[in-house]
Amino acid sequence: MNFELILPFLRPIEPLLLDDSISEIMGNPDSSWWYERDGVVHRDESISFDAGKLRTGLEVVANRLGKKLDEDNPVLNAQLPDGSRLAAVIPPVARPSPALVIRKFSSRKFTVEDLISRGTLTRPLAEFLAEQIRSGKTLLISGGTGTGKTTLLNILGQAIPEHERIVIIEDTSELRIQKPNILAVECQTDTYKASVSFDDLLKSALRWRPDRIILGEVRGTEARTLLDSFNTGHSGSLATIHANSAVKALRRFANLVMRSHQQATYEDVEAEIGEAVNFIVHVERQPGRRAIREVLRLDGYDRQAQEFRFEMVYGGVDSSIKGELAHA
Repeated sequence: MNFELILPFLRPIEPLLLDDSISEIMGNPDSSWWYERDGVVHRDESISFDAGKLRTGLEVVANRLGKKLDEDNPVLNAQLPDGSRLAAVIPPVARPSPALVIRKFSSRKFTVEDLISRGTLTRPLAEFLAEQIRSGKTLLISGGTGTGKTTLLNILGQAIPEHERIVIIEDTSELRIQKPNILAVECQTDTYKASVSFDDLLKSALRWRPDRIILGEVRGTEARTLLDSFNTGHSGSLATIHANSAVKALRRFANLVMRSHQQATYEDVEAEIGEAVNFIVHVERQPGRRAIREVLRLDGYDRQAQEFRFEMVYGGVDSSIKGELAHA
């Protein structure tokens, strides 16, 4: 984070903001401050933050965005000047002092070599996934909060062929995929201006002549539109989704689609997903690192058994790529 971009009221946590190895900063209502580095959370006993100044600073941020932050509007979500995300809550929702979380935007461009050296994935797995993307397979990247889904998506996206047109849709701009023909757009749901949702942008994206669509996160009504795009000539796309395993990611995707398309049966939706999605890549936090835990190859849907047909090509007992030569 650039020193000049730090808002004055955040000066007490300036060392944490300037430390590029720290990914997340958390201030609790009891005035304790914590940070995450390499997937491990630490407490910083040296930070002293005046609760009144913190609240005043948050109110200033809200005002700049045309929002209110008071007892009737106690929750704030904002984007800092460098792209980092700020989420805050004040009394009476949090007591006795405001709570604050900053997910830092990293300007560092991680490479696949960085992830291999950190133990996030192996070289054979990296090559395997890159080949699937080059050949037009559709991937969902699943995992919990802070597991590195966006970082992995950013790196895997580099495998998309240079001649293809990519449309990127995000809540907050984080992806830095380096390709010659890219249209990157950002939702406008946390501003005082007209709201523009994921679904609005995804529907528009279908008219922007994409070869590939990259969706920062599947989490709402856009799931139906995304599934339709997979089944109407936009295979080879990439997206992330919150889930605790690769299989649960499929279930969550189906549930999100059903929320906005209740006329369909659950089996019909899962059958559509079984035809449209090729791989689920699941990442998780492990002590001192983030790592790919599972890679699931989807092979349709069994209506009689009402279950997905799939093969776990990475994960399980030996965490090796199984059947790679046979199915690549």
